[in-house]
Amino acid sequence: MHLQLTVNGNPREVDGAWEGESLLYVLRERLGLPGSKNACEQGECGSCSVYLDGVLVCSCLVLAAQAAGRDVVTVEGLAENGELHPIQKDFVEAGAVQCGFCTPGLIVATHELLARNPRPTDPEIREALAGNLCRCTGYEKILDAVRAAAVRNSRA
Repeated sequence: MHLQLTVNGNPREVDGAWEGESLLYVLRERLGLPGSKNACEQGECGSCSVYLDGVLVCSCLVLAAQAAGRDVVTVEGLAENGELHPIQKDFVEAGAVQCGFCTPGLIVATHELLARNPRPTDPEIREALAGNLCRCTGYEKILDAVRAAAVRNSRA
């Protein structure tokens, strides 16, 4: 199957994709974008979260064919001009990056949360991140990173 889509603002093409391939597989293995992680392959952990036409999705649950002609933004696409996105910096500065496996999905989910709710409460943060599992932390540093991003976001 031949696939054309836009990834992180750039038109991309994939040849030889199998009809059952996930968007996650195409992003990681065919397009060389390893940011989105393959953890559960069941949409339960959030490690593979990306935007598909502006909607947060688990890319492991989206068939590559469903992304044909559509716009995909990965965690790599949040950075600009080789600089980390401010949310990515907030995660680093808060020490919310441990093994790093869940981090890309958490960052994309945080980006989505702050785009629709620039000043979330702690319960709103917890709800927005409920689809993302971290195996290394007690989540407190992750919550600190989101709180810092929200404060910085509200000042901008």
